[in-house]
Amino acid sequence: MSLEVEDRPSVEATKQLKRQDSLYGDAEKVSSTKYHGSEGSWSQLLHLAFQSVGIIYGDVGTSPLYAISSTFPDGVKNPDDLLGVLSLILYTLILIPMVKYVFIVLYADDNGDGGTFALYSLISRHAKVRLIPNQQDEDAMVSNYGIEAPSSQLRRAQWLKQKLESSKAAKIGLFTITILGTSMVMGDGTLTPAISVLSAVSGIKEKVPSLTETQVVWISVPILFALFSVQRYGTDKVGYSFAPIITVWFVLIAGIGIYNLVVHDIGVLRAFNPMYIVDYFRRNGKNGWVSLGGVILCVTGTEGMFADLSHFNIKAIQISFNTILFPSVVLCYMGQTAYLRKFPEDVADIFFRSIPALMFWPTFVIAILSAIIASQAMLSGAFAILSKALSLGCFPSVQVIHTSNSYEGQVYIPEVNFLMGLASIIVTITFRTTTEIGNAYGICVVTVFSITTHLTTIVMLLIWKKKFIFVFLFYIVFSSIELIYLSSILTKFVQGGYLPFCFSLVLMALMMTWHYVHVNKYWYELDHIVPTDEVTALLKKHDVRRIPGVGLLYSDLVQGIPPVFPRLMQKIPSVHSVFLFMSIKHLPIPHVAPVERFLFRQVGPREHRMFRCVARYGYSDILEESGLFKGFLMERLKMFIQEEAAFETNPTTGDTNTQTCSEEKQLIDMEMERGVVYLMGEANVIAAPTSSIVKKIVVDYVYTFLRKNLTEGEKTLSIPKDELLKVGITYEI
Repeated sequence: MSLEVEDRPSVEATKQLKRQDSLYGDAEKVSSTKYHGSEGSWSQLLHLAFQSVGIIYGDVGTSPLYAISSTFPDGVKNPDDLLGVLSLILYTLILIPMVKYVFIVLYADDNGDGGTFALYSLISRHAKVRLIPNQQDEDAMVSNYGIEAPSSQLRRAQWLKQKLESSKAAKIGLFTITILGTSMVMGDGTLTPAISVLSAVSGIKEKVPSLTETQVVWISVPILFALFSVQRYGTDKVGYSFAPIITVWFVLIAGIGIYNLVVHDIGVLRAFNPMYIVDYFRRNGKNGWVSLGGVILCVTGTEGMFADLSHFNIKAIQISFNTILFPSVVLCYMGQTAYLRKFPEDVADIFFRSIPALMFWPTFVIAILSAIIASQAMLSGAFAILSKALSLGCFPSVQVIHTSNSYEGQVYIPEVNFLMGLASIIVTITFRTTTEIGNAYGICVVTVFSITTHLTTIVMLLIWKKKFIFVFLFYIVFSSIELIYLSSILTKFVQGGYLPFCFSLVLMALMMTWHYVHVNKYWYELDHIVPTDEVTALLKKHDVRRIPGVGLLYSDLVQGIPPVFPRLMQKIPSVHSVFLFMSIKHLPIPHVAPVERFLFRQVGPREHRMFRCVARYGYSDILEESGLFKGFLMERLKMFIQEEAAFETNPTTGDTNTQTCSEEKQLIDMEMERGVVYLMGEANVIAAPTSSIVKKIVVDYVYTFLRKNLTEGEKTLSIPKDELLKVGITYEI
């Protein structure tokens, strides 16, 4: 419903108005907003498909550099084992990236966004599983919220919803596996550059055998430094630069694969028969099971297709995967197998040994560039998924730079980029070979696969409401495959597999610490709120003066008056002529349309000119810069005042508060010209004296360190320093 208020509405019109206490007029005009790539012509679709080649397929596309050699670290014992491994690679590529991701998981997007946190947000929108109690009934009225109550016929979805909402263990479990998935994606972003660049650079030893392992490592380091340095230019620019290069790479590896098939052994096409997999395990037993840790490397980077979905769309990814990526890598693996059927002793350097002599140097150069692209794929996904963690209160405030004016969701995080780049270089220098890095890499990959399977299963039951047999088959097939691969990789835990666990434990500890204190701080404020009907008494108690200008007091609370306000009244007994209690709230959706951004409520009598305002954003939305934000805010505030005046019309006389409304709007404009002051609580959170030692360490040391050393809230909100006033307050949790 839209409210369009004339200067003096008729009695009949007034009677027909339906009051929306906290919504301004145009909110319900908005339909589901379409984002980048959701609609468009075939030319736009093909353009996105081409760009996606350069962004999300570098990792999967460069896996032929190391997958087969990692599967046979001790050499090929039996020529028939080559057919068994090729068959394993073929069906792994078909089942996990193609069937699971391209044709199922991509559809579990959250209004165009993908990744672990998008799945978590999608679930939390349909069931109240988030740990922060800031849900409001008005949230469901946002156009992109798009929830649908489970139908009475599908009691299973209703039962699951009730179980998730009533079980604290389920809520904590969902949150834990979500941040574990995020941690592992960050691990992917660290290990992908190390293994890809090192594998590509190692090829030079074929032409310069005098190079030592140490020299190869030190050649790789400046390439890694350059890779992380270009991230600031953004996915859009980097994607355009990389798409032609990676396309050439796919043409090259497909051509080399066809050459080796024709020249050496075209009979390896028999590997499409899955019986070769059965024979392989029958011959090798436990050793065959252990070798799966190498096979799984053929699908590294698959999660990037889902994590980077916001940059493209489902159709674009489906087109590029099925027409470019899959045929190219399959032909490459077949060609390598055909070559090894004649020269099994070359398995350790199979990729570069199988290249025809005339094509070596062009392929080597493109391999280096493609390794850089492989790293870009996971870095893009890591930045995208971490930006969602920030908006959901699961990570400390860091600067998120949106790098594209054309496409939303393309972000760059400087602090994280620096830390991941540093970690990647340290890993390369420390491990020195792709074998141990590959062991760590595989654990990251399969863990993320498994988490995605579990979250997608919940989506199928709760939101899609698919038939149980379909959900059961999806879960059993893919969780079983991933469990087998994970059990194999864990045998390499000591040989490098411990690395992602250590990395993930540190990152998870930081995320859980931040979220734990964030939730408890919210509960503390909720327990100490000042009821809105006591504001008048509070102002009289402290003999508060009204001073010129507009004041914005920021708080996480979406209801009541935050405890920092009485503190402010004690220290500075004055309030601006127009005063707003502001809350920035991130909804579990990617985007909130600007017209639906603000919720307003009157606080106290009208003459106080005090308001409660909740500014709502999606986890992929950009927070406006200060000037634009306050201008937009005041316009919506005046619209709210006009609507309130319309509802205060006397239905008998037809008299309205039009004149008063006009005066209030003029007053707001005048106070805006006098200046806006932002007020923020500088909360010092400490553990209660009765807390355990662990809690005191977490709150008093870890959380305090993160808060003091990472980006401050006012920088995240782009608040000018000369307009900011901080009020110190201590929260004891």
